[in-house]
Amino acid sequence: MAQNPRTSDAEKSRTTDRNSGLSRRNYVRSLAVAATAVTTLGATGTTAATDDYEVIEAENQTITVDSGETWENKLIDMTTGQDIVITAHGSDWTIRNIGFSGENTSGTGSATFGVSDSGGSSTVENVYLGDGSDGRNGSSSGHGQTAFWVDPDHAGHIDFQNVNIQGFADNAIYASAPGNTGGGTIHIDRSFAANCYVSHFRLATEGSKVTNSCVLVDDDGYQGRGIWAWAPGTVEVENCQLEMNGQNTAIDAGANGQATTVVVRETDYDESAGIGEHDGSAVRLEDGVGTDPDAHVPDGVPTSAEEAAAGSTH
Repeated sequence: MAQNPRTSDAEKSRTTDRNSGLSRRNYVRSLAVAATAVTTLGATGTTAATDDYEVIEAENQTITVDSGETWENKLIDMTTGQDIVITAHGSDWTIRNIGFSGENTSGTGSATFGVSDSGGSSTVENVYLGDGSDGRNGSSSGHGQTAFWVDPDHAGHIDFQNVNIQGFADNAIYASAPGNTGGGTIHIDRSFAANCYVSHFRLATEGSKVTNSCVLVDDDGYQGRGIWAWAPGTVEVENCQLEMNGQNTAIDAGANGQATTVVVRETDYDESAGIGEHDGSAVRLEDGVGTDPDAHVPDGVPTSAEEAAAGSTH
């Protein structure tokens, strides 16, 4: 059964508060809960190795990726019912070939990944978060589980490539907060997001864009916005398929009383879900924009946790 079909005024207020804060409240809360189990790249708790990847059981731990480091080829076992948080807040780091097996039922309301780049260029690629999270919340503010949260202080650039996020009870990629502080850019490319709440791809800064990617909302889960653009913009959308099946808004521009601009090219969006322009915002439809979307998993995007962890593609 579909859940949370539309964004209420109360929910808009909650997400506005989180976008403008110094940190995501539930993300920080998760770090506090995990304070006794902080790990680095060399010590990740209960693990098992295969020829292709390392298996890590979620045990409410935090894994930290530092500047210049690469964290790769991990399968995260979420069937423990506990949480795991991965943080990367330096510069020029890489997270690749990571698969999460099983629904996140921890109820912590955290962000699975908390990331930023302080001034260089970092990469997230070949990540599977397609098993989603349940609807429980970890705090009185009512936030559910977020897949990726980008810190407000993000000042560099992050490329998201070949990422699969489905069924999260909060944003899939929540990357609008740097519009208030750090001003860093985000490029989401060749990625897939489906049936998440609030929004799927959420951006704010000049130079940030979504390309060659798809969003699907159907009757199987949460029904958040397709793309949500915050100030100051301009945010670019190119060669995307936004299949909303009449749910919520395909492209939503503006929030928190501030205007932004979205430029859309070579993209199909669901006309019945439509476009939202708030607080003086503008969505500019340029060449090749249509209203017959066909969302699909782009070539190269992993469709299982094992596939992602092994570094293979469908």
